[in-house]
Amino acid sequence: MKKFMLFIAGLIALMILFINLGPMVLLGVSIWLLYVIFKQFIKSTSTIGKVGWIIAGLIVLGIALSNIYSVIGIAAAFGLYWIYKHWGKSDDPVVTIIDKDDDPFKNFERQWADMNH
Repeated sequence: MKKFMLFIAGLIALMILFINLGPMVLLGVSIWLLYVIFKQFIKSTSTIGKVGWIIAGLIVLGIALSNIYSVIGIAAAFGLYWIYKHWGKSDDPVVTIIDKDDDPFKNFERQWADMNH
């Protein structure tokens, strides 16, 4: 039942990720453009150049803010990663049975380890 629920959650997260893939790309590009515009603003020496870079920065900031809901897609990608990591784990504890027999020929390795330590 747990794997079925993880599978359904994975499908939902995958759909959300694919739906928000375009806005995620636009958000990434706009953040990169904001970085480039900031660097050019710092390099600019004229007042008109600085005003132009500020206007370009505000336009790109508007694009970035309009795609801020793509953070939901990033959360869906994190959810897919979490599901992938927890897919193979089981809730059942592993039980190890140690058979202690006093037959020296059967447990030679155990006795050899006891003698060496």
